[in-house]
Amino acid sequence: MTHIEGTFIGAGGLNLYYQSWLPQTQVRAIIAIVHGLGAHSGLFNNAVQHLIPQGYAIYAFDLRGHGRSPGQRGHINAWAEFREDLHTFLMRIQERTTGCACFVWGHSLGAVIALDYALHFPESVQGLILTAPALGKVKVPAFKIALGRMFSRVWPRFSLKVGIKRVASSRDPIVLAAHVQDPLRHEYGSARLATEFFAAQKWVQTHATDLQVPLLILHGSADSVTPPEGSLAFFEQVTFPDKERYVYQGDYHDLDLDINYQDVFADLENWLERHLNGGINHLPVVCQIKTPSLQPKTINM
Repeated sequence: MTHIEGTFIGAGGLNLYYQSWLPQTQVRAIIAIVHGLGAHSGLFNNAVQHLIPQGYAIYAFDLRGHGRSPGQRGHINAWAEFREDLHTFLMRIQERTTGCACFVWGHSLGAVIALDYALHFPESVQGLILTAPALGKVKVPAFKIALGRMFSRVWPRFSLKVGIKRVASSRDPIVLAAHVQDPLRHEYGSARLATEFFAAQKWVQTHATDLQVPLLILHGSADSVTPPEGSLAFFEQVTFPDKERYVYQGDYHDLDLDINYQDVFADLENWLERHLNGGINHLPVVCQIKTPSLQPKTINM
């Protein structure tokens, strides 16, 4: 496969880092990934290893204030920055592609960003994949949420550790050890991010009936960060008929990094297959991607 790294200009002129993985074979579709709070685009190796051989091209970027992208860790001025960043990213991808279906995969906080985007720009998304979406209650200490709301107006950049336990991520000790040693991960959230997130979360929940794109929700039954009851309540509100939800018994928050991630990818792949083979009438058969002038990094599989 070919691995490409680069940057693009997001909201307010911020230079955001992205990377992509392209198969050597004919590309069947594009999957654009939006990661969660404190994470970055380099944490989806299992997805890359599973989906690239199946002919999918994967694109991911580091949210502002995350990973290799600049900005105060875990801070935004307004939720619209997330939406504009994702919109610009997807437009950049489409500039380099011909006839490619684009599925947006959002994880945790990224799932809310993806949902918000799909509700604003449904024509840009051929399908929505949400893993452990941060809908409903999130397991952040109540006093920290209260502090965030109190300081958002007077000291929006006030920041503290969110307080999510690392062990809630996965049951795989190798994954947990890697997270501890990962210099690109962080545990912070600002006061303004907190209030903007809860406002966006409420907005997407109240607009669930407006969603008009195919939806797949994947959630772990033992997710203590974003409990599955929230995604169930949202799923039941969605009236668009093309929707599916799977819950994995005993799985933690990061489904793609848990000990039975193969089961998750099997369901994801089956869903993609159904939607590429007639599930969505207007999806193209042939997809072409033009690699940018940026020198690509080739990785042997």
